[in-house]
Amino acid sequence: MNSVAFGETRRPARPVIGVCARTAPVTLQGSRLTVSLALQAHLSYLADAGCTPLLLPLLPGVEELAGRLDGLLVPGGPDVDPALYAQTPHPATRAVTPDADRAELALLGAVLEAGRPVLAVCRGMQLLNVLHGGTLHQHLAEVTGHDGHRPPEGTFTLGRRPLRVRPGSHLAAILTEAAPETACHHHQAVDKLGAGLSATGWADDDTVEAVEVEGHPFAVGVQWEAGQTPDGRLHHALARAAGHRTP
Repeated sequence: MNSVAFGETRRPARPVIGVCARTAPVTLQGSRLTVSLALQAHLSYLADAGCTPLLLPLLPGVEELAGRLDGLLVPGGPDVDPALYAQTPHPATRAVTPDADRAELALLGAVLEAGRPVLAVCRGMQLLNVLHGGTLHQHLAEVTGHDGHRPPEGTFTLGRRPLRVRPGSHLAAILTEAAPETACHHHQAVDKLGAGLSATGWADDDTVEAVEVEGHPFAVGVQWEAGQTPDGRLHHALARAAGHRTP
C-alpha cells in the first residue's frame, strides 16, 4: 500500500549536509567529558537554507559516508598537523589532532571525488589546500608583520580586513557588495597554493583569503570565520549547490 495519502504530494527530500565535528572537553554535572560538537550557527544557517545538517565525528572510515551526503561543510578548528605538508611544528602551532586530521582529509577527498559541493571555513580551507599538496604559513604574523588577522586581545576578537575578490568566481557571485570585508581570527594561512586550486580572494596584505577547486561545480574555501557573523550567504550558496546536484 502506498504510504502517501490520496491527493497528498510528497515533499522533496532536504539536502543532507555533513558537518565535520570538533572535539572539546566539557564539564557536565561535575564530570569531565570529551564531546563531539559543531558551532550552532553553522547548523542554523544550513537549516534555514532548507538543508538537514548531519554531524560527522572524525573517526576512521568516516569517508565511507561521502556518497550519502549532498554536501560537506568543513569548519574552523585546531591547527593542521604540519607533518601533513612535510614541515616541523612552529612554536606557535598548537592543539594539532593528527588522527582527526587524517580522517577529515579522507572524508574531504572522498566528497570532492564524488562531485559533492564543499564549503571549507578557516582551518577547513587550510585543510583543502594541504589535500591538494599545498603548504601553510604556520605563523602568519611573521610574514605580514602584524596581528590583524588574529587580534591579540584576551577575548576572542575578529579582525576586519578589506577583501579583494576575483571577478567571475563563485565567491564574487556570493559577495556582491562593492567593498567586501573579512571577519577573521587565524594565525595560519596558505603559503604554497595546492595543485588544482585557484585563489579567488585576498586581504589587503595579499594573504590568500579564499580558494576554489578548479573544474569542480562548487568547492569553495574561505579563511575568515563564516559562522561567527550574521552573514549566512556562503551557507546558502552551499545549500543551493547541494540541491542542484545530480545523483
